Amino acid sequence: MGSLILCHRKRARQPYEIARIHMRIYTIEELCYYICNNLYLIDYTMVNRQLCSWIDRELELPALAEKLREELRQNCTMEQFVLTILRESTIYATGDINKIQGILEHLQNLKDVERLKYKADSLQRSGEYETAILVYQSIINGEWDNSVSKLFYGKVYASLGAAYGRRFLYEEAARVYLEAYRICGDMEILRTYLYCCYRALPEDQYVKMLSGNSVFLNMASAMKEEIREVQREIDVDISEEQFELWKKEYRKSDKNRSM
Repeated sequence: MGSLILCHRKRARQPYEIARIHMRIYTIEELCYYICNNLYLIDYTMVNRQLCSWIDRELELPALAEKLREELRQNCTMEQFVLTILRESTIYATGDINKIQGILEHLQNLKDVERLKYKADSLQRSGEYETAILVYQSIINGEWDNSVSKLFYGKVYASLGAAYGRRFLYEEAARVYLEAYRICGDMEILRTYLYCCYRALPEDQYVKMLSGNSVFLNMASAMKEEIREVQREIDVDISEEQFELWKKEYRKSDKNRSM
């Protein structure tokens, strides 16, 4: 059984606005929740004197506000600033704070484009596939950072393919998985690419795509046998009509979840 958390009594009359994502925050709990769920977005919109004044004036937490002002005077890092907020809020246990600190230290050592991928990966893990897709696309379509290994961008393509696959957009997934394979040369990515083609293409087009390529043919044959084995194990005969129905129901429920 989880422990009870005593929330702070004060709710701001004037919210603190985070303009970049059009969010308004009214309580210390909301502020902490935003920080913990958007660690990759911590920047000047959060680490500034305006926030200190808001905490002092609207939340009536002068001790916390003064501690934050002092940290700014000492040119603290963004990570130190937000950790002070989390610690002083008394909402999180020491173990939780240590975990958050570890993530912040990891992010601190990443390049901007790597932080973007971290953001997209986090969104995908939480089921926000459409938003994750937009972030992955912004990385791929933007100017590539030459200081980052090209394999990094191959992994971005692969992650984008996974997000498309979660939305049953197999044609789009196949296209980006192919780019990922061309960059990384990873046979597991090739296997996933062929599966997406198998789901996206009519059978005659799929067979035509495989013909003449021994690597594709061998892998597709092994993959088809694996699919048959899984179907035998669960003893379920899934018709194409049933599969299409499941896809429509999933997309409908996912759309409602994002509204």
